[in-house]
Parts: sequence; structure tokens; C-alpha cells
Amino acid sequence: MNFPKFWAKGTSGDFICWRWSFQSLAEAQSLAEQAARQLAERFRQGPWPPKAGGDYYPNRPAREQILREIGDGNNLTAVVTRNSYGAQVLNTARVMFVDIDLPEPPKPRVGLFQSLFGKSKPAPPPDPKPENDALMRVELWTANNFGWGWRVYRTRSGLRLLATQGTMEADSPTTDEIFEALGADPLYRKLCKNQKCFRARLTPKPWRCEDDPGKPPRWPWTEKEEKRFHKWEAEYAEASANRATCAFVRQIGSATVHPEVQSIIQLHDEATRVGSDLPLA
Repeated sequence: MNFPKFWAKGTSGDFICWRWSFQSLAEAQSLAEQAARQLAERFRQGPWPPKAGGDYYPNRPAREQILREIGDGNNLTAVVTRNSYGAQVLNTARVMFVDIDLPEPPKPRVGLFQSLFGKSKPAPPPDPKPENDALMRVELWTANNFGWGWRVYRTRSGLRLLATQGTMEADSPTTDEIFEALGADPLYRKLCKNQKCFRARLTPKPWRCEDDPGKPPRWPWTEKEEKRFHKWEAEYAEASANRATCAFVRQIGSATVHPEVQSIIQLHDEATRVGSDLPLA
């Protein structure tokens, strides 16, 4: 798994670069200062270089605070991190999660008179067809791949699959083939390959809670930012107390559960409040 423990910010004039190290903060700081100087020099030598791409997931390690490590030393099976908008994320070395996005239901149209003088109509229920189509795709694939089993969860915007019969490597060609066959989200696929792990968000997205606490300061913090973060963290805990992250739908395929997978299921289901019947966020 590709999660450096040490991050540092380098500056050169108005230019800022973040760099990382698995070894020490001093090494991260040295690399960050070097990168900032190189960026400033590139700018002085000619036209500003084009952006490398606008994807949400960058082609570098995720700058996320490590909250919990599961496993022994160099043989970690999972890491819980906090992402850029403050949610906790489960990162697994070999337990496969598949993220499948579904189309958003259309928003109800509201006329001018109704918006001024009347209550808006409730939103229509989501169209079950995209979800049913995605489930049928999983069922057909599983029927043709003997021995595979999946725990299927509903998230706010799609489906989450957890492979139960065994383990996989996130950056393997076989994983790519399975992602393609099951219709995994392209950005999720890219992140799994880059981070060399599978990912599953454990806690709600802040803006989907009833009282949105906003965005926290990005880790690693200055002393002032750390105080702001702890204030945000308390607000987020209160705002997300009545929200779940996913709901269990059903098991598809083999009911066999690999020992390494069993502990991940327990951690995942408890943290995401599976079975609570709370609104998903």
C-alpha cells in the first residue's frame, strides 16, 4: 500500500510543493524544497507548463493522515486514513472492494408559482433499473466464475462490492479485468492501481449531512490549523451521527468467507453502520 507517513511543504518564492517520504520528515522536507525550487526555475525559463490532468485522483500517493494500521509491521492488511474532505477511508492491501456508480435520479421540476407560494413536490423514488442492471451484471459474471462470492452494499450514489471468497492484488491485471467486467468506476480503478490497495469510505461525506460542517484544513496541519481541525471534527461527528455510509443488499455467489476478509467485513460493517436503517450519506 502506498501511504507515506511523512509529508512536508517546500516553498520557493510564491511556489509551493508537497513531497513525501516513507523514511523521515527530514527527507520529505528536503524533497519538497527541491521540488519547489525546480518548479520556480521552470516558470522562470519559459511558458507555464500545461496541467498534467484534471482528474480528482492524482498520480501520486494520497496525502492522507493515517488513523489506524491493521496487521504486523511490513505486512499490513489494512490502513484507515482521513481523506481530503475529512471522511475516514478503509484501504485494504488484498481484500477487494469494487465501486460501481449509478446515474443520479433526475431532480423534480418546480414551476415559478409553486416555488413562490407552495411546497415543492417530493422527489420521485430512484429508478430501480440501473441498480437491477448492475446487479444482474454481477450475477452473470459470478455464475461464469465458479467459487467467487460478493457482499453487495448500496451506497448513496451506487453499489459497493466486497469479494468474500479470497484475496487479490489491487494492481494486478486480473483485478483490471474484473473491474472492467463489473463496470467499476474509472476513477476508482485508477486510484486503486496508484495506491496499490482497494478503498472503501467508512464515514459520511460532510456535505450530505443535515448540518454540513464544511471542509476541514488539509493534513498535515500547522498549530493553528490543528485547532481548527479539532473544532471541525467535533462538528462533523455531530452532523454525521444520524447518517450511515452504506446498507447491505445481499450476498451473490459463494458464501465462503476467507479469514482475512472476515475481519475486514466486521470493521467495515461496524464503521459504515450497516443495518442501522439510517439515511445514506
